[in-house]
Amino acid sequence: MPSTPPPPFTALLLGLTGCLVDFGSRTLPLALQRTVVRHTDGQLDEVAPLAPTDQLEALLKRRPRPAERARLQDALVEAAHERAEPAPGLDALLDRLASQNIPAAWLDELPEHVTTVLAQSLPDSLPPAQAGTGRPWPAPDSCWNALTGLGVERLEGCVLVSGEPRLLQAGLNAGLWTVGLAASGRLCGHALGDWQALPANERDARRARATLELYRLGAHSVIDHLGELPDCLDDLASRRQKGEKP
Repeated sequence: MPSTPPPPFTALLLGLTGCLVDFGSRTLPLALQRTVVRHTDGQLDEVAPLAPTDQLEALLKRRPRPAERARLQDALVEAAHERAEPAPGLDALLDRLASQNIPAAWLDELPEHVTTVLAQSLPDSLPPAQAGTGRPWPAPDSCWNALTGLGVERLEGCVLVSGEPRLLQAGLNAGLWTVGLAASGRLCGHALGDWQALPANERDARRARATLELYRLGAHSVIDHLGELPDCLDDLASRRQKGEKP
């Protein structure tokens, strides 16, 4: 007898920075570098796990002045224009979503005037998630709001893809399948050209650390970047068919 095809996915939620665009999730770190002149790379790494709204204060170690907040917003827009290049593999993903009629949306915590710049190359078929009231990541509210906006009525078969640990944790808390992006996300933190220019052994070490951290978080699968997502989704579909649940 022919094998039964795996069930289709219900919906796909994706991070914006470090996933669909901005390989290495560099927009916010670049903006902080340009806003706070006196800083070290170690200090930027220390504040990176925080919500974007908290990072400037943590880096300054005091409440930011209005002029500093305004300077950060300007720097974010400037960096977003520089980092809006689509990630490798985006076209193949869009083709798959269209051919399988899978609804999708993206999420991000950066301000709307910044994400609008970052997402300028994305098609209308991949819109921003529906905004709604709720708790910030890692609470699941934004994921549930996004699915509601897509008209999804059940969690079964919904997948979240991101390189941001806080968003992945939100997806886990929401009851979704989660796919972590090790190389293209914040944990490796290199723009694509810089990442490719690293010595192979250093790339491997950074990738391994990021992969381990995302698996420890609870991600159901971890890949390098968006270009590897089609094969990953095939694997998740097979796991679903065997009865595995997130």
